[in-house]
Amino acid sequence: MLLPFEELPEEFQNDAVKKYYDILKNKKRSIIVKRSFDIIISFILLLILFVPMIIIGLLVKLTSRGPVFYKQVRVTTYNKTFEIYKFRTMVANADKIGTLVTTLGDPRITKIGGVLRRYRIDELPQIINVLKGDMSFVGTRPEVPKYVEQYSPMMFATLLMPAGITSLASIKFKNEDRMLETSTNIDEDYIDIILPKKMHYNLLYIKTFGFRNDMYLMFKTIKEVLFH
Repeated sequence: MLLPFEELPEEFQNDAVKKYYDILKNKKRSIIVKRSFDIIISFILLLILFVPMIIIGLLVKLTSRGPVFYKQVRVTTYNKTFEIYKFRTMVANADKIGTLVTTLGDPRITKIGGVLRRYRIDELPQIINVLKGDMSFVGTRPEVPKYVEQYSPMMFATLLMPAGITSLASIKFKNEDRMLETSTNIDEDYIDIILPKKMHYNLLYIKTFGFRNDMYLMFKTIKEVLFH
């Protein structure tokens, strides 16, 4: 549910966020429908994918050393942190031996991890995050706190709603790793170049938010994964 504006965190208390808050305030019914859809579909998907996810977990465990799941602190609604779940696609402790952004041909990616990432199978455990309420099927992809600290006042508007497994920005920047392939300072280029462009689409999502648009983005994501 959308909190009263005066109860939002201090960093949200600005005119830029208020503009997007007022848009969402008039879409409370859509927000309720969105959460109801998330609960029902995530529960059904977990039942259907239970056995396949066990098989994938075994493949991850048997082909490289380390845990089955990769957990990382990300940021969601109202700047709250949570642990995102993914199948591990990199060597153990990858975030301690490289950047937080993955580039094309990253040597930390395991053989099975490359396949999982290509078809976004590594993100299946995030269905658990959706059921818990940390995420939604559609919404701004959750950033790590390090990058959220670089947000402009307007960018906090993207945290008025739950983070998402997919988004318009995710589709537009599906080749983000290629964009950063030749970067000499990945973190700096991500913050200065990639992040502002992604935020343009994330803010556009709020302006056009609605159940029909969410369905469109979900099916478009499936199409991109399967045919591109």
